[in-house]
Amino acid sequence: MALRTAGSVLVVFLWSVAVVLGQDGWRVKYTTQSICALKGSTVEMSCSYTYPSGYTVTTTFWFTKIVNLRDDPDYKGRVTYRSDTTNGHTLKITDLRESDSAEYKFKFITDQTGGKYSGDPGVTLSFTDLQVKVTTTWWSTTLTCSTTCTLTGNPTYIWYRNSKIVQENSSPSYTVDLKTEDSFYCAVKGINSPAVCECD
Repeated sequence: MALRTAGSVLVVFLWSVAVVLGQDGWRVKYTTQSICALKGSTVEMSCSYTYPSGYTVTTTFWFTKIVNLRDDPDYKGRVTYRSDTTNGHTLKITDLRESDSAEYKFKFITDQTGGKYSGDPGVTLSFTDLQVKVTTTWWSTTLTCSTTCTLTGNPTYIWYRNSKIVQENSSPSYTVDLKTEDSFYCAVKGINSPAVCECD
């Protein structure tokens, strides 16, 4: 039996229960504190912020390692910011890489000395690959598309048998006859063509 896995580009939109951080009117509210995503996927993390009256916000940015992601060469061409009129901010990272695994924080700076705030802790982004786990009994074999962390966004798993879709739903498992020489492919339903990831 030939087994292969393939991870497709997965866009993760996060609008979960908010996490509020801050004191004395200074706050950053993240939509989630953890994301698990596949290589090559696109992720979005969002937050909103508040601050005491009498201040004017002059600068806002997301960062890791104290560096504004827009200025970090490791993220060049892969990072975009989006904001709205209610102090909501979204960070979008495309073409996810293993090195992107980190804690992402949002910071805003005002026009007054000492008038700045960082939301801490931030959003932890974890990288994972798809793997196939094989469970065999005397009458059948169950293939399970697994990851090292739980993928964010309730993804849809797709199974291919000899390049043809045989199962397309939310289940990461597929049961086959024990004796078969067919090839099987596991993927996550996404936007672009599957990324390469093989196992024997």
